[in-house]
Amino acid sequence: MIVRRVLSAGLLAALATASVSACGAQSGEQPVGKAAAPAAASAPATTPAAADAAPPVAITDPWVKTTKKGMSAAFGTLVNNTDSDITVVSGASPLSPKIELHEVVDAKGKMVMRPKEGGFVIPARGTHQLQPGGDHIMLMGVTEEVKPGAQIPFTLTLKGGETLEFTAVGKDFAGGKEDYQPGKDMNKSHG
Repeated sequence: MIVRRVLSAGLLAALATASVSACGAQSGEQPVGKAAAPAAASAPATTPAAADAAPPVAITDPWVKTTKKGMSAAFGTLVNNTDSDITVVSGASPLSPKIELHEVVDAKGKMVMRPKEGGFVIPARGTHQLQPGGDHIMLMGVTEEVKPGAQIPFTLTLKGGETLEFTAVGKDFAGGKEDYQPGKDMNKSHG
């Protein structure tokens, strides 16, 4: 019986600590980066309001085009859950030593891929689509083969220094004959 009481008291203390930690992590503006993830992972939601709270910025359905080497690109839908525009200014991944935020534009009748000046702006309470033939996260000098189902970690840096960490899934994609290799004519290799 003493063992049960000690165990119950220990469990109660752990739950109280988790509850206080979870409440302390909840504020009007949650950090988007590394600090937010461990708190959410280690402490269960304590109230329905906590479970309904959306992160300031998120990405849905993130994926990376499979490749053996060279270049690839990542896609998904960026979601802004705040009342202000959010700008993504850069990206990083252990898969590539160089990542750029790219757009595809029509330049004198040719589709051209180029770095997106100013980054990706996600409108307040809106979304920004990253898709083949449009805005995307360009990975150059890919360090290992990306196979279907591969789990690729990414970190996007927002204007102001906050970060968004996510994992994108490797996916075969042949639409538009996209190649993402250097020196390719966009009309032939980008969709």
